[in-house]
Amino acid sequence: MAHRPDDEYDYLFKVVLIGDSGVGKSNLLSRFTRNEFCLETKSTIGVEFATRSIKVDGKTIKAQIWDTAGQERYRAITSAYYRGAVGALLVYDITKQPTFENVQRWLKELRDHADSNIVIMLVGNKSDLKHLRGVSTDVAQSFAEKEGLSFVETSALNSINVNKAFERILTEIYRIVSKKALASEEPISAGPGEGKAIFLGEAQTSSQKKSCC
Repeated sequence: MAHRPDDEYDYLFKVVLIGDSGVGKSNLLSRFTRNEFCLETKSTIGVEFATRSIKVDGKTIKAQIWDTAGQERYRAITSAYYRGAVGALLVYDITKQPTFENVQRWLKELRDHADSNIVIMLVGNKSDLKHLRGVSTDVAQSFAEKEGLSFVETSALNSINVNKAFERILTEIYRIVSKKALASEEPISAGPGEGKAIFLGEAQTSSQKKSCC
């Protein structure tokens, strides 16, 4: 039986989407993984995930992207899903100042629960609504630089910078992993469910039972 292309990869990276409810995390996920956008997207309950593979330096990188619910009542559920994540997109809505103010709290939670070496990108979503902007690009950029985060503004609606955001963070993770492998002279690549922390054996099992809506 022939394998589907998505079944074959060199690296598997778990990336989490975090931020307040309503900032567009689910639409960023669906835009990147399925090139879809839904204006009637309902609030995520618990956690959903989807996958997509990209090529970096001739290697196939499979991203397993987890969409964590932003509502406070689900925080206890989603906190467990930080484990094993090697990347995080911290999303806020450029039209809603409070969602940016809460970025600091999300960042603290991420750093409390995730691996200390996790790669973090600050994402200002809904850039198509510039006429309603409540958070300036300069302010967000300065915050990102102070916290050591990369930064990009996106529009899931218009598909602006969505691929760029995911591809940039996945490439950065790959570069770090490659350097560590070279330094230790240990091969990082392995089959599904094998290898080091970047291979998510538990997540593989979960993906057989659950798909993103």
